[in-house]
Amino acid sequence: MKRTMFAAVGMLAAAVALSGQASDKLKNPAALTEQAPAVYKAAFDTSVGKFVIEVRRAWAPGGADRFYNLVKNGFYDDVRFFRVIDGFMAQFGIHGTPAVASAWQNASIKDDPGKQSNKRGFVTFATRGPNTRTTQLFINFGDNAGLDKQGFSPFGEVTKGMDVVDKIYNGYGEGAPRGKGPDQGRVQAEGNAYLAKDFPKLDYIKTATIAK
Repeated sequence: MKRTMFAAVGMLAAAVALSGQASDKLKNPAALTEQAPAVYKAAFDTSVGKFVIEVRRAWAPGGADRFYNLVKNGFYDDVRFFRVIDGFMAQFGIHGTPAVASAWQNASIKDDPGKQSNKRGFVTFATRGPNTRTTQLFINFGDNAGLDKQGFSPFGEVTKGMDVVDKIYNGYGEGAPRGKGPDQGRVQAEGNAYLAKDFPKLDYIKTATIAK
């Protein structure tokens, strides 16, 4: 009995240690720069179901590489879909731990020339101007070709489970101050604690992994 208890305690300690190592690694964007495969898939298990994003590096190499490193290292685990606009897109990608979110806030990558359009199911990094892509993503609900010339360069497409993406909770609408949804500044500063308290209906990513 004691041996079993000690083994369980040891496993828990090991899990906590691994979690701490993962968190420390995520606080160093400069260390996560591996080149992605030419084609790969990312599997998302969410509170509303599962979907798969297939990425083609030739479409947007910088975006494909950044996404690969983030998914591979667990960045999107327990991350909320904090801005979901019916008929437009679902946005996510601010880490739930403020210290990690802060480390990536200005870890921008250069723009990719757009080779694909922002059609339904296509995935692109959010941007606030030239060369400002970091970790936030859009999944397009509709055909949003108007984004194509604004630096939104799709790097992948939801190839399985788009019906799941359609179910992501959109009841909060646009974010503050324009709407009643989450304030991005507070998401950055307070993380999941703010979202869980003030926006409890938000759907979230349980795990995101590179599919074998």
